[in-house]
Amino acid sequence: MADKVLNKYEVSIISPVYNAEKILPELVERVCSVCEANKYSYEVILVDDHSKDNSWITLKALCKSYPAVKAFRLSRNFGQHSAITAGIIKSAGKVAIIMDCDLQDNPNYIPDLISKYEEGFHVVCTIKESKKYSWYRKITSDLFFLIINKLSDVQLEKNLGTFTLIDRVVADEFIKIRDYHRHTSLIFAWLGFKRGYVHVKHEPRFEGKSSYGFNKLIAHAINGVVSQSDKILRWSITLGMMLFISSILGIIYILIKSLYVNYDAGWPSLFVTIIFTTGTVLLMLGILGLYIGKIFEQVKERPLFIIQESTENNTDS
Repeated sequence: MADKVLNKYEVSIISPVYNAEKILPELVERVCSVCEANKYSYEVILVDDHSKDNSWITLKALCKSYPAVKAFRLSRNFGQHSAITAGIIKSAGKVAIIMDCDLQDNPNYIPDLISKYEEGFHVVCTIKESKKYSWYRKITSDLFFLIINKLSDVQLEKNLGTFTLIDRVVADEFIKIRDYHRHTSLIFAWLGFKRGYVHVKHEPRFEGKSSYGFNKLIAHAINGVVSQSDKILRWSITLGMMLFISSILGIIYILIKSLYVNYDAGWPSLFVTIIFTTGTVLLMLGILGLYIGKIFEQVKERPLFIIQESTENNTDS
């Protein structure tokens, strides 16, 4: 366990917000009720990832009604994990609890996360016992975890949720990581520390539809893999070596056939061979290009997010 950190707030509840104006009042009311009932010293940090609806107007109104709530609006849509990063940086608690804003993460589990933390864990993750997704979303979610675990150097437990508690030590180490393309759960896993788990029921979405479609989930998985691991590059080297060995064996086979058998090789075999090798080379170049592209974006050292407005400072940026 980390030493006690003397901050104004003991618990920071962090949630990224996108197009959730109808959900926010219920979210804030339920989170604050749980914290008040358990007598936590707490703050609620809501980061609006430049929503297209009236989420920011709703957030400003909620901040006036709930003193514990702080809201920040990003200057454009930087993505869920950059919004989470902004919330962690702005947090002051001994522990930070990250949760989605759609109330599929039930705030009633907050005391369970804190109880698990008090057992001596630095990171407390949630495992969804049952997913309240459509069949289509369940398939894409399973595919996401399959890609992540097969291609990255760290492993994520199946049905791992966004709903996570980290202590101040982990939060401070997380802030030091400046990866431009980031996946919060992968970074938490990479950081190490002692991890505990709480099994939770996955609630139905309170309102609306998720903004994560199939293409976005796959792109998110690829970004997470490429930013966290060079395993795909190593696989491409293995594949290239296998093809090289296969071509040598093919040459030997053709030579033997030419010397001892009336072997009349036709153009189809040559055509297929050329197409196969060309396609493989282009695939390897594409994989290499992915990594070069990520390097290009990383070395520019652009900020992970820009705060356009906040309820703390009218001109915060």
